[in-house]
Amino acid sequence: MLPDDLIREVKRLEIYARRRVDDLFAGEYHAAFKGQGIEFAEVREYEPGDDVRSIDWNVTARAGRPFIKRFIEERRLTVLLCLDTSASHAFGTIGRSKARVAAEVASVLAMVASRNSDRVGLITFADTVKLFLPPRKGRTHLLRVIRECLDTSPKGGGEGLTEALELVRTVVRQHAIVFLLSDFLIDPSRGPGVLKALRMVSHRHEVVGVRISDPRELELPPIGLVKLVDPETRRAVLVDTASRSTRRRFAQAAEQRRQAIDLIFRGARSDLIDVSTARSFGPDLLRYFRARERRR
Repeated sequence: MLPDDLIREVKRLEIYARRRVDDLFAGEYHAAFKGQGIEFAEVREYEPGDDVRSIDWNVTARAGRPFIKRFIEERRLTVLLCLDTSASHAFGTIGRSKARVAAEVASVLAMVASRNSDRVGLITFADTVKLFLPPRKGRTHLLRVIRECLDTSPKGGGEGLTEALELVRTVVRQHAIVFLLSDFLIDPSRGPGVLKALRMVSHRHEVVGVRISDPRELELPPIGLVKLVDPETRRAVLVDTASRSTRRRFAQAAEQRRQAIDLIFRGARSDLIDVSTARSFGPDLLRYFRARERRR
């Protein structure tokens, strides 16, 4: 049995996701993520303004007047959400943790895909893969996806990222849109391995990274001595944030980490969306959908 508070939270987040989809993404997702082909729908009589390239010359010759072939988009898309639940996602200084933002983004993506009759699957990972829900359709499955996104306790390291990518590569045979939701706070030594895994997945699937960050991971406020603890290794360090040089070095290191992830995604020819705990993620997703549509 599910706890009552979790059931209420799943329903609340479903309503939230539905509203975000209705308010922001009507048609944008459909236009950005086309199907993998077209299928024949019907032959109908030519009307002024129709594309002459669609004329069915065989039917036209038999009927003695022009007819055209009409096709519809064959969607049948598979959307796979890969959600990082490592300990670093418990962090948040603006009222929401990165884990909460990740759950909300994943739920909205699942909802908008479901609204377009696409199959939705879920992988959660931290130091290893924790859960795999094969892609399916239906409201019951959608609610299961939302529940699993919510019912996570951030813990462990993020070493399972490459394992999750390998699972996608070996198990998901049909072409899929893979949304990889993580803060990507990985050790630089793991960069080449992540790039290799991402490239291999990108050969068959379209990978879209969703990088979730908090402002305090990028810039320290001048508030004096602060004890910083790595949530994954539990290593602690005392930092004098009143020092301008210390704040500058912190910001430079954070920017270098971000640039390293940028290079990994560019090297794999995959897209990367930035969202933050400090702002609504709706405009970030909408901006990406529209940019993607323009590229097609």
